[in-house]
Amino acid sequence: MRTTQSAIGDVADYLCMALHAIDDVSDAIDVTREFLFPFELRRWLKLALVAFFIGGSTSAPTGNFNTGGTPSDTPGQQPGQLPDGIPSTLPDDFLLIVGLVVAAVLVIGLTFAIIGSIMEFVFIESLRSGRVSIRRYWNRRWRQGIRLFGFRLLIGLPFLLLVVGWLALLLVPLLTGNAAPGIAAFVIGIPLIFLAALVYGVIDGFTTAFVVPLMIQNDSGVLAAWGRLWSSVKAEWKQYLAYALVAFGLGIVAAFLLSIVVGIGAVIVAIPFAILGGITYLALSFSTAGLVIIGVLAAVFVVALIVLAALAQVPVLAYLRYYALLVLGDIEPDFDLIPDRRPVADE
Repeated sequence: MRTTQSAIGDVADYLCMALHAIDDVSDAIDVTREFLFPFELRRWLKLALVAFFIGGSTSAPTGNFNTGGTPSDTPGQQPGQLPDGIPSTLPDDFLLIVGLVVAAVLVIGLTFAIIGSIMEFVFIESLRSGRVSIRRYWNRRWRQGIRLFGFRLLIGLPFLLLVVGWLALLLVPLLTGNAAPGIAAFVIGIPLIFLAALVYGVIDGFTTAFVVPLMIQNDSGVLAAWGRLWSSVKAEWKQYLAYALVAFGLGIVAAFLLSIVVGIGAVIVAIPFAILGGITYLALSFSTAGLVIIGVLAAVFVVALIVLAALAQVPVLAYLRYYALLVLGDIEPDFDLIPDRRPVADE
């Protein structure tokens, strides 16, 4: 009887502890609404600029450069010709061009990542104070943003190398004509990649959700903030586990809703551009002037889509960050960055 009561008590204690992650789901809505409304266009545009750098994930398009493979044994086909007899037109400095393109993509990607790391602090400072000031928070927190970028690079490179090596297990044997060992190694490596992705996702997610606020609170570096958080995680691991599970579900729901909103908005925005493009084609066909106008319309449309997506991300990111801040403050009152905003959430 005593054992049964003890087990029931343990379950009750666990449920009570997990209430932080559950109760704050609705509390974060109230705090987010107070922060974002009444609507001010200039304020939302500032937040959209921040969201552009920190929201979602970015991916660079990849290209497959094909040089024609090995020469064919077909009679009459010369080694320097493509299968249809057309000579190859690859320039002599082809590899140099590829190298420059790759270098440019890396520079742009790293620059984007650095700015995004600094913007994490700009965003949390804005949520904390209720005032949006990119320049002020940037000047105050850019050094910590650089440290955050370095930490993200430090944990991201090993995972990236692991994924590249895993893919090489499949691709290299395929290219050499012996696919069976590669396929077997590829399949065997799936659980390892899944585990590595899980560990990387948790570390990166907790860094963004909890470590950045702790860096702001104590004006510290990444490792010092992680040290404080880790002590709390060891003492309240059930709380943080509950947060991780709930936040994962919220992220899926948010991504789904965001895709719907952006998709509908893209269709609406595309209508006037399609009409103008059609009129331009009918009037000028594919003349030089027509192509210039169509190109300008396409560029403006892309910019409009980027702005639309960034604006749509503002409430989503604000909600998810506020949710993490509320949970962090409930678990450890000393970690609370938004105590003055909690009465609104608790009403």
